[in-house]
Amino acid sequence: MKFLKTKLAVALLATGLSFAASAADITVAYDSDPVTLDPHEQLSGGVLQMSHMLFDPLVRFTKSYDFEPRLAEKWERVDDTTFRFTLRQGVKFHSGNTMTADDVVWTFNRLKESQDFKAVFSPYEKLVKVDDYTVELVSYEPYPLVLQTATYLFPMDSKFYSGDMDGKDKSEIVKHGNSFASTHVSGTGPFTIESREQGVKIVFDRFDDYWDKQSPGNVDKLTLVPIKENATRVAALLSGDVDMIYPVAPNDQKRVIDTKNIDLTTVAGTRIITLQMNQNSNEALKDVRVRQAIVYAINNEAIVKKIMKGFATTAGQQGPEGYAGYDADLVPRYDLKKAKALMKEAGYEDGFKLSMMAPNNRYVNDAQIAQAAASMLAKIGITVDLKTMPKAQYWPEFDKCSADMMMIGWHSDTEDSANFSEFLTMTRDAETGKGAYNCGHYSNPKVDQLVNQSNAETDPAKRAEMLKEVEDILYNEAAFVPLHWQNLAWGAKSNLNLSPVVNAMNFPYLGDLVVK
Repeated sequence: MKFLKTKLAVALLATGLSFAASAADITVAYDSDPVTLDPHEQLSGGVLQMSHMLFDPLVRFTKSYDFEPRLAEKWERVDDTTFRFTLRQGVKFHSGNTMTADDVVWTFNRLKESQDFKAVFSPYEKLVKVDDYTVELVSYEPYPLVLQTATYLFPMDSKFYSGDMDGKDKSEIVKHGNSFASTHVSGTGPFTIESREQGVKIVFDRFDDYWDKQSPGNVDKLTLVPIKENATRVAALLSGDVDMIYPVAPNDQKRVIDTKNIDLTTVAGTRIITLQMNQNSNEALKDVRVRQAIVYAINNEAIVKKIMKGFATTAGQQGPEGYAGYDADLVPRYDLKKAKALMKEAGYEDGFKLSMMAPNNRYVNDAQIAQAAASMLAKIGITVDLKTMPKAQYWPEFDKCSADMMMIGWHSDTEDSANFSEFLTMTRDAETGKGAYNCGHYSNPKVDQLVNQSNAETDPAKRAEMLKEVEDILYNEAAFVPLHWQNLAWGAKSNLNLSPVVNAMNFPYLGDLVVK
């Protein structure tokens, strides 16, 4: 690690006084780098991590799931369907433009056009400008999750992203393509981009005009390098080549703990890891008995114990304990005898073939989990053609639902179980964005109705009952294969004060990171 010291800092050090705020230059290794700089192109953990570095949301989750003001200084409910946000004044974009209500309205309208984000913002009719620093978010019906949604509204520089470049609209959202917004950025966040080599490294510089002067963060330069292999990534940390890594695979955690001047920081996670069963590509998967057999055949408790080394929580439903809709009776259900009986009952006693795809650098031990699942399905006669690939190649294939079974992990964008259904199990609807990541092509009008009703119900108890009924239906119909909720682990040199800036959402607030 390099420390950039001002003359004042050097003078203080010479007198024996500490200077904790010295600007730091650090290198961070993740398992992959963000696939785009456009915050609206892909609703994924990597892009959201990037968004918190280059942009700022209206409000932000704290570690305890409360809300703290960011670009919105305060907020209030005006009536049942109207929420007013007062914006922070004097905030500069990286371009030098000043952020106003016009930028927030422009960003909202763009989000409504995003293939990935429009479902999150579908409850809202409009966002209107009241004055230069006041906006009102208007929902079609009373909506209980306004502040949760606002954590995903990162105002973009409307002047910077408007107009044409090389004959193309600079505001265009291009999925897995090359666009102005995917390669250029002007946000309000703590960092700007000095250079970017996709798949090699991204160099971030501290933004001199960053609005948050109260932030304790002292990272002046941050280099992000993708290291896909778990062993190589942890070796880079232990050798001192990098200062911080994510994730630390379960097999490597003891090495990190046992190494002097290296700390392991862990957080219980809420990201569900699942396998979807594509009813459109494989006739057998339309039979609920076959889907149930697959769920019974996959021993997710063994996966957690042997592959995850206990560093995960076995799942039987979408939302973890503590989420609205959680049902303690919906437990994991490995039963090989039951699985074989269901296959026989469905007329598939001799089994059948199916294709499976999974990433190999998106979730912790993702490829190994897929391999284990394929081996388990062989025990009930299902022959699996498994392909694993880097996430940059996987997501375009996932968007086409290219296999009979596909792995998908999801962290609820609103820390609420309805969001799982909105993206993973509701009927696919290109117009609304609902079911956008439902490659199982599962469809149940009752589930759709209950989720929509829950999103207009402001009574927490009534809402929880609706979402509990959703979980029960999904469980009984084996809408997907629940595996586990993935825990989170970071490794870092001991002089990085990592604990205050990491969270269960896995959006480290690196702008606030203090290097001692």
